[in-house]
This record gives sequence, C-alpha cells and structure tokens, in this order.
Amino acid sequence: MNTLAQKDLERDSWRFSAGAGLAILAFINLFNYLDRYVVSAVFESLKRPLALTDTNLGSLISAFLLVYTLTAPLFGALGDRRNRPRLIAFGVFFWSLATALSGFAGSYLWLLGARALVGIGEAAYGTIAPSLLADYFPERQRSRIMAIFFCAIPVGSALGYVVGGLIDAHWGWRAAFFVAGGPGIALAVLCLWLRDPPRGVQDGAPTPASDGPLATRHARASLTAATWATYRRLFANLPYRLTIFGYAAYTFAIGGLAAWMPAFLERVRGYPTGTAAISFGKIVVITGLVGTFVGGWLGDYCRRYSRESFLWLCAIATLLAAPFVWGALTTTSTTQYLVYMVIGQLLMFLSTGPVNAAIVNLVSPIERASAVALGVFAIHILGDVFSPSLIGFVSDATSLAQAVKIVPVAVVISGVIWCFAARAQAREPVVPAAA
Repeated sequence: MNTLAQKDLERDSWRFSAGAGLAILAFINLFNYLDRYVVSAVFESLKRPLALTDTNLGSLISAFLLVYTLTAPLFGALGDRRNRPRLIAFGVFFWSLATALSGFAGSYLWLLGARALVGIGEAAYGTIAPSLLADYFPERQRSRIMAIFFCAIPVGSALGYVVGGLIDAHWGWRAAFFVAGGPGIALAVLCLWLRDPPRGVQDGAPTPASDGPLATRHARASLTAATWATYRRLFANLPYRLTIFGYAAYTFAIGGLAAWMPAFLERVRGYPTGTAAISFGKIVVITGLVGTFVGGWLGDYCRRYSRESFLWLCAIATLLAAPFVWGALTTTSTTQYLVYMVIGQLLMFLSTGPVNAAIVNLVSPIERASAVALGVFAIHILGDVFSPSLIGFVSDATSLAQAVKIVPVAVVISGVIWCFAARAQAREPVVPAAA
C-alpha cells in the first residue's frame, strides 16, 4: 500500500470513531458544568451554617476559576504534546473527587480549598477536549460540533441548579455535593476509550509534527521553550486576541448571572429557597439548548459565504441581547422578567458554538490545545474569576439588585470587541492549516 493510501486509511479510521468521541466528551462535559454550578444552587443554605458573607460566597466561584485559569496553560501545553485521552481522564477523576470532598466542609476555608481543587481537574478537561474534537471533524462542521459539545454549558449548569436545589431542599447542601461529584469518578473510565488522532488530520496535515518549519521547531524544542514560543505567536495573532478579549467580557457577564441569579430571585423577586434555582435552571436549559444549536447551525451556514461569519454572528447576537438582559434585571414584573430573560439568554447562547469554532480555526492545528488554554486563561482571569466576587462586594455595599446591573454593561462590551475581531479577521489571513 502506498504512502498516500495509508494516510487516507488512517484518516478514515479516525472518522469512524468521531461520533462516539463526540458523544462521550459532550456527556462528560455536562457533568463538568453540573459540578461547577451546583455550589450556586446552595448559596443561601451555605450562608447560615458557615456564617458566610456575599463576598465569601462569590469567592467560592472565583477561587475555582482562579485555579482553573492558572493551570489551564500547563494542560494546554501538555495537550499539544502528550496523550490527550489520558490527560482528560485525569481531569474528570480529579474534579469529581474534589466536588465530593466539598460535601465534608466544616468551615469556609475547607470549602474554599475544595472548590479551588475542582479547577485543576476541569482545566485538564476544558482545554484539551476541544482540540481533540477539532481533529475528529472537518472545518465545515466545527461550529455545529462545538455547539453540541458546549450545549453542556446550559444543560449542565441547569442540572447543577436543579439537582442542587432539589437535593438541598430534601437532604441538605452536603448531599448535593456528594450526588454531583460521585458519577464523575466512574465517568473518568470512559475517557480511556477515546482515540487520539494525529494533530491536524482533518486539516490536510495527517502528520503535522513532522511537516514544515513551525512543526519542526515544535517537535524539537524543549517543552518550556516551545510553550512560551507558542503563546507568543498566539498573542501576536490579532483576530485571535480580539476574539478572546470579547469572550472575556462575555464570560464576565455569563459568570455573574450564573453565580447570582438564584440568590437574586430569592432576595429581590421573593422566590422560595430551592424554587429560585430550579426556575432559573429551567430557563437556562431551554434557552441554552435552543440558542446553542441554532447558533451552531447558523455559524456553519454563514461560513459558506464569509470566513468572518462566526465572529459577526457573536457580535450581533450579543449586542441584541444586552437590552433584554438589562430589562430582566430591572423590571418589577414577573412576566416581563421571564420574557426578557428568555430572549436575552437565547441571544447570548447563539455565540457558544461559533466563538469556540472561531478560536480553533484562527490558529495552527498543532497549537489548538494551547490556543484553547490561553483563551481559558484570558477569558476567566479577565472575566468570571472576579465577576462573582465583584457582584458580591457591590451587593454588600449596596444591594444585590444594584450589583447585578454590572452584567448588561459587560454584554455590550463583548459585542463591540467581537465587531473589531471580525474586521481584523477580514484584513488578516488565518494561520494556514499546515505550515
């Protein structure tokens, strides 16, 4: 068999397992977000027995995100050079164990430490899984594939609220952490069934580690030197850089809403404990599924006519969402709140698939895990690492009703930056798939 035929056969073999890989990664990603947001569902129950302020509660989210953000670049570098399924399996096991340990907390510091450890495991998973998917599927399908994978954001987050709220109401907040963390330990075994295709196999570069000067430097340099060189190249990529900055403002807004909406509905809207989390969870899961899938389909459809379509879709949808988010947080009418929140969330979730597809398409195939990792670092360190704590701080100083008004401002900023990112992509060519 000649070399070309061997490469075609190898490429086809990876395609046969792509659907199973997507299913496994998307299913596990659901638990990723369930474990992440179950703590928000039990905020009010944690406050009394552990004597926590709103600033303390917000810091539980921020501590997780800070560790997640700081460890993401390490896992991104490893993900571009080591076996990706094994790294993912480690991450799933570690974050699930840390979630279960949160249920044993007897003090604020114990709970803070356990939530911080969750960030290590989720950093391993969140930075590497998208790069694996990019090597399972061709570019023309990536917006839809990323939409399927990231539909776990609304579904998992909603399940975090619903499961956390129901378990908390019947058996207490400790049981909520045990139920959330337990299944993930077993799910880590599923990751070992994943296949690790050659990087760039879907971009016309079946063996990118041996083709071209960029790949040669990538293979021969030491891990530390190569990592720094990679991150310097990524930061010099203007469309990628602006995309990440817009994503950071978007993440600030999403993170603030995710952390504080159950408490906002209880205090400001008068919802009963548990009901608030479940009510918001229902909105998130419905709008998230519809918005994410519609956004993924629209992104791939528009991509036929313009390579900047992913970013323009993100910009337009986010700018349209801003007034509805503002209305949901300021109206005193329950009916208007529901209408505004549903429309605002639908428009916000349209960006999920396209923005993540844009990130992996704007960089070289052999640097995608690093690109996702650098993006994770930036969007969280500039976004939701401090938005829950900032909202909690402003709430302690004024009121929660005033503090949440920060969110729609961040939504507008994200849309404006994505407009600039789309224009930058139009002026500059993307990094070629194979150097």
